[in-house]
Amino acid sequence: MKALSVERNTRRFAAAKLMSYASTKKAVEYGPLSLVEIDPPRLPTDEWIRLRTRLAGICGSDLASLTLRTSRYFEPITAFPLTPGHEIVAEIERAEGTTRYVIEPALTCVPRGRPLCRFCSDGMSQLCESITEGTIDEGIQLGYCSSTGGGWAQEFVAHSSQLWAVPSALTDEDAVMIEPLACAIHVALQLDLTNAGSVGIIGAGTVGLTTLSVLRQLYPDLTIVIGARHAAQRNAAQRLGASHVVKPEELNRVGRRLSGAMVKGDWQSHGFDVIFDCIASADSLHDALVSVRPRGSIVLAGMPAKTTVDLAPLWHQEIHLLGSYAYGEEELNATQMQRLGVANKRVNDDQVQRVRTFEIALALMSKLHLGWMVTHTYPLDNYLEAIERASAAGRLDALKVAFDLRRSGNERKQ
Repeated sequence: MKALSVERNTRRFAAAKLMSYASTKKAVEYGPLSLVEIDPPRLPTDEWIRLRTRLAGICGSDLASLTLRTSRYFEPITAFPLTPGHEIVAEIERAEGTTRYVIEPALTCVPRGRPLCRFCSDGMSQLCESITEGTIDEGIQLGYCSSTGGGWAQEFVAHSSQLWAVPSALTDEDAVMIEPLACAIHVALQLDLTNAGSVGIIGAGTVGLTTLSVLRQLYPDLTIVIGARHAAQRNAAQRLGASHVVKPEELNRVGRRLSGAMVKGDWQSHGFDVIFDCIASADSLHDALVSVRPRGSIVLAGMPAKTTVDLAPLWHQEIHLLGSYAYGEEELNATQMQRLGVANKRVNDDQVQRVRTFEIALALMSKLHLGWMVTHTYPLDNYLEAIERASAAGRLDALKVAFDLRRSGNERKQ
């Protein structure tokens, strides 16, 4: 089968790192990713299923990994050679017809054939302790594990527990946005913002925009300010319900104006109640620290790497810094379930219910239909062009870029 494969090759990784300062396209061209013909992954056990990819998104974490801009923290828990791609809508052909599935890519206790660890038992499978054990190689997700393959290939394998049937009302483009939307749901539910005055979002890529979309559903009256540099991002943010769409460098000033803050240098007496940092760079974290109010919260939604940041505001202003990774189960009350489009399964509306994040994402996608955010698709053969556009998405008028492996060429859009 045809696949994009990443080999553990020190020389090519070094070349990717060096070339990344010139361009992402050059970094990928000289780096460890290549288009190859390989055998499909074998089925680890009879609980695993072979699927054929339809669409597979290009995620910021994929781009960071290919250019070595990511943290080396993940290296010991990644198995090579690997095929990237964890934002996937795929299909299975059976005698009764073809069924589409979106894949929950996390490789936790159940897919690994392990007894549930303490986190998986408690609904927090994103913190699974078994990601290096079981019937498959180490790896946190499909796309980072040699045993499974990933969506940047014609075929891959997934455990039956990872499959979520796609309703007929959702397009393939809607479906490929389910995984990013699930991440955003987990981000938005980190804090109760019922009494918040205003929040800021740093970054208007896929993470920032999907976080905005969930926050607007949960809190219809919340003041949400997002920094967006490019026209496509600004238009999308307005469509998704941002209260204010500003240039990134204006975010702090708007937060100060909304809260009536006194300012001296980087110190301020007030600011946003919460900042969602959907970039997680040194610059964005600095901006978050000087834009949030004392005792406010910063949620790191983007994937961070090694950074150097002045943490004096964190200490002096007693700011809370939270991470948000992936998805698992969420606790929802009746109001949240109604606003997210999830069916209430309990009689007593005062009780919270634990619901898989992917179940919430499927329900919410049926309300939002975010497939319009998939602005560009490419065949695997054009992977250099696809990755180049994804890496400069905003500047090139793109939002989500995906690989299109559907049979019919007229389903592609560019």
